[in-house]
Amino acid sequence: MTQLIGKKREHLEKLSTPKGIIAAAAMDQRGSLKKSIAEKKGVPSSEISPHMMEEFKTAVTKVLTPHASAVLLDPEFGLPATKQKAKHAGLILSYEATGYDQTTPGRVPLLIPTWTVSKTVEVGANAVKILLYYTPFEESKINEIKHAWVERIGAECAYHQIPFFLEFVGYPTGNEDQKGIEYAKKKPMIVKKSIEEFSKPKYGVDVLKIEIPVNMQFVKGAKCAKGEAAYTIDEAKRFFREAVAVTKLPYIYLSAGVSDEEFRESLELAIEAKTNFNGVLCGRATWKDGIPIYATKGLKAFEDWLEGRGVQNIKALNEILDRGAKSWKN
Repeated sequence: MTQLIGKKREHLEKLSTPKGIIAAAAMDQRGSLKKSIAEKKGVPSSEISPHMMEEFKTAVTKVLTPHASAVLLDPEFGLPATKQKAKHAGLILSYEATGYDQTTPGRVPLLIPTWTVSKTVEVGANAVKILLYYTPFEESKINEIKHAWVERIGAECAYHQIPFFLEFVGYPTGNEDQKGIEYAKKKPMIVKKSIEEFSKPKYGVDVLKIEIPVNMQFVKGAKCAKGEAAYTIDEAKRFFREAVAVTKLPYIYLSAGVSDEEFRESLELAIEAKTNFNGVLCGRATWKDGIPIYATKGLKAFEDWLEGRGVQNIKALNEILDRGAKSWKN
């Protein structure tokens, strides 16, 4: 599936299982994590200290990486956690600043101002991850900025011979509710066109981190369906196939903050659709239900929850990957 050679291939092998599956845990949330902890504590976000962010990330990394092939962390609060990851697990570091530029329209991305790909290599990471808010329906002048931004990062990763993981998350350009049915109807095309764009060689992307191309809550007959439907099961499976038919790059699915049950059902549908996905990079679906435990009962109670429910969640995901994910080496 991929033509990766040399150091890039060596790095990607360190991020994968022996079978060539990327079974990675994600713990690079920053702004959203701080906000969530603050809400459960009943305090302003400003009261969530860097130490609290670090110990939360360290707990997740320590408990879950024995069951993962890699972990995604951030350089701002996640570096202490890298010392607690399982020895076999590879390391991916995010490069983008949390959120996006609030002073301009179009969710234009920003990099961590004090970080570089060179520093990522120096701390022993095996890949660079970028999150980009993207929709093909955005104004062309805004997307031109985003295209150039990704291209520059791809060139930086190529120079340092480290894999480039690009994650793109769609968004509405009109007044639609991102969680509503009108946006759900547009989502398959947004995901497909985004995959098509960033599969172009000029961007230097090595692994695509993609959204589930449908909103499972609007799939008629799905276990997590709620109310009206935007697509049938068969239509949803077709959208899965059409989205990835436009790329030859390795690709993995992201959980995008849905529940672990909904993400697992999404992956089951991807398998039924006979897509050749190469794994997952799953964060909140695995550990977000532990946030209230950490916020109200402290670190030890959170670690106990992770050892129980958190490990259960990641093992359930691994079972699905064992059955349906395909090696990126093929």
